[in-house]
Amino acid sequence: MIHKAKDLTPDQKQLIEGLMGRRLLEDETVSVRAFATPHISDQRRLEIAEELKKYFAEVDASRKSATAEEADEIITEAIRSARPGYRPHQ
Repeated sequence: MIHKAKDLTPDQKQLIEGLMGRRLLEDETVSVRAFATPHISDQRRLEIAEELKKYFAEVDASRKSATAEEADEIITEAIRSARPGYRPHQ
């Protein structure tokens, strides 16, 4: 459900600000969603983590090296594809 901050009760606003760790601005919109966490055993979680470590090690071994500046440019480009108005902090 989506609410405009200006339409929230003081108690709702205070609760959301506590969760966010900052003040909520009147012109902001708030959306709260709940997700059920799938049950995964600790053993399966460890197996998945190991599989991911192996996968990323393979990816890292086959990638071309890049300078820190090139990496920053790639990350900025990726962020801009999702958020067209994004400007990196200087």
